[in-house]
Amino acid sequence: MIQWRNIEVFRGIDLNDSCVLSWKLEPTQLVFELDVSVWPESQFYTTPKPNEYTCYRTARLIFRGCEKITGLHAMGDVRPTVDPDNTIDYDNIDALNQEEAVIRVYGNFGEVEIQGGSFDLEFDAV
Repeated sequence: MIQWRNIEVFRGIDLNDSCVLSWKLEPTQLVFELDVSVWPESQFYTTPKPNEYTCYRTARLIFRGCEKITGLHAMGDVRPTVDPDNTIDYDNIDALNQEEAVIRVYGNFGEVEIQGGSFDLEFDAV
């Protein structure tokens, strides 16, 4: 089993400090919209804003070509967190593990098992 910290796409990324903003499930694809905690080791790092202790950037964690996706809660069934600035999110990704062709992602959105396909982290332009 490979934990997310040992997967190249997450170099310089802290999923435990990143917020899940939303998710969308399609027959062969799952997309998490994230506010990602980015650190200097990442190629996507930029200078943090004055009120941030690290860089935060909007990105999508996209699972494509999936054969089967189970364990995901409907977004309407999950109680969001309201932050002090009144922004809404669905907490963090607690864990992401890869074992051969199966990826397991855990958080308030469910204990999701994704079989087959590939995944990538795509950032918005700065």
